[in-house]
Amino acid sequence: MKKRIKEVIVVEGKTDTAVLKSLFDVDTIETHGLALSDQTLEMIKTMAESRGVIILTDPDYPGSKIRRMIVEAVPLAKHAFVAKQDAIGEKKLGIAEAKREAIVKAVEEAVTFVKSQESLSWEEFIDLGIFGDKKKRLKVYEVFHLGYGNAKTLYKRLNMAGITYDDVKNAKK
Repeated sequence: MKKRIKEVIVVEGKTDTAVLKSLFDVDTIETHGLALSDQTLEMIKTMAESRGVIILTDPDYPGSKIRRMIVEAVPLAKHAFVAKQDAIGEKKLGIAEAKREAIVKAVEEAVTFVKSQESLSWEEFIDLGIFGDKKKRLKVYEVFHLGYGNAKTLYKRLNMAGITYDDVKNAKK
């Protein structure tokens, strides 16, 4: 029996929907890639209010751009991220090509970003030794299921998720 996902998952295309439906009992909204229309954004807003939404886009530049467009309309959307190395197929990069276990993990560990007071100061972030250390940065992204990005993006996402200096320090052990 497949797990029922309460939220509606926003994906880029019909192959992403097919993969998700093979793994979960789930409803999806497809953005049709970067062709995300105002009408689709309105539907995403409506679903966010009634059921909640999880954004699951490809781990590439267009996927990040689509995610940003949706977040502008639905700031409290949940985010699911599949790592780039888990989403590489023979000829493409994307959710439809991703390892099934990576998709399941991403959906089950979806996070909500909320704008709040700073949970981690820039000085604390620097003190953690993440800035300038790609290996550490990628580990923190992985541990907290925050997707992928540069150090500034990680700092921003840690704050959006309310993760503190101590949370990061303890997680690194």
